[in-house]
Amino acid sequence: MSSTPTNILIVEDEKEIRRFVRIALESEGLRVFESETLQRGLIEAGTRKPDLIILDLGLPDGDGLSYIRDLRQWSAIPVIVLSARNAEEDKIAALDAGADDYLSKPFGIGELLARVRVALRRHSGSQQESALVSFSEITVDLINRRVLRNGEDLHLTPIEFRLLAELLANSGKVITQRQLLSHVWGRTTSNTATICAFIWGTCGKSWKPTRPGRNTC
Repeated sequence: MSSTPTNILIVEDEKEIRRFVRIALESEGLRVFESETLQRGLIEAGTRKPDLIILDLGLPDGDGLSYIRDLRQWSAIPVIVLSARNAEEDKIAALDAGADDYLSKPFGIGELLARVRVALRRHSGSQQESALVSFSEITVDLINRRVLRNGEDLHLTPIEFRLLAELLANSGKVITQRQLLSHVWGRTTSNTATICAFIWGTCGKSWKPTRPGRNTC
């Protein structure tokens, strides 16, 4: 048996559910970290580099779908959604966003543990990606949503940052209009005019370093 522990991150705002899941996972010899907010969960994913994430969709500071999309811009860590939303469209949306599995509440702990084992087997041996991407004089911090040029912050709107992150995540690949709309704008219908107009405007703007405290990336 490997001496390196298997790390699981639980991103869930309900304390009792976190405790219930933690006890079950620790009984299997897994090491567990917890977060109760979306933003903290992203930071924990970047710093702890867990082997698997168990995610609730209804977080106090944002929707779990946004968490998955942001995570997928820089990491392939497997994600099991654990949510009270049990409609088919909710499951499809989570899986399309990048989740590996979906389990509705209420759930059986035996089934959850089985799904955890399956996800860990599928991703065994995969390498963790870095949340920092550098090219030329540009550095992109995908966790803290910062873009720096020669060490100075650049101002990007949230949409501009998501577009940049999506392009970086698919460097060297062909990206479809549907993929951009879904991952950047959160839509599933094609709208060529929206993409073309936005990219044209973004490419034409002058990015200058922002004053301290004014960066809104």
